[in-house]
Amino acid sequence: MKLANKVKINVFVKPEEDEQKIVEALKQLLPFDLEKEKIMRKKSTVQGFDERKIIIYDITLQKENHTNTFLKFLKQKLNDEQREMLVRQENRLDDDCCFYMRLDKQKLLNNEFYVTDEGECFHITFCVAAFPKKKECAREVVKKMFS
Repeated sequence: MKLANKVKINVFVKPEEDEQKIVEALKQLLPFDLEKEKIMRKKSTVQGFDERKIIIYDITLQKENHTNTFLKFLKQKLNDEQREMLVRQENRLDDDCCFYMRLDKQKLLNNEFYVTDEGECFHITFCVAAFPKKKECAREVVKKMFS
């Protein structure tokens, strides 16, 4: 069963952070090899406050095998309390059936998956594969996904 039409993951790297460590954490977030699976990791640079250079890494998963594998891996890495919270918080799902979550960056650098709502994080957005494409249907898919 297709869980998501698309998964987007991004992370910001500030000048004072160790870029290589963050790239390694990004790789650990995925249960497959990006190069082997021919998945692009985009890198862009933007200007932040006070002329600071911010690097943004983006990964987009579109193949059903990639999206399902990633979401099942993510579910396994989160504890019961975290999964229940994701299902319970209705504001994570928008009217276009996109689900939003963040993983704490510092914890992920230590290979700990922890959902946060603020601060330094890895952003994860996935478009829920719900039919018909309605918020109520998408909510049911999310419940099944994290249960």
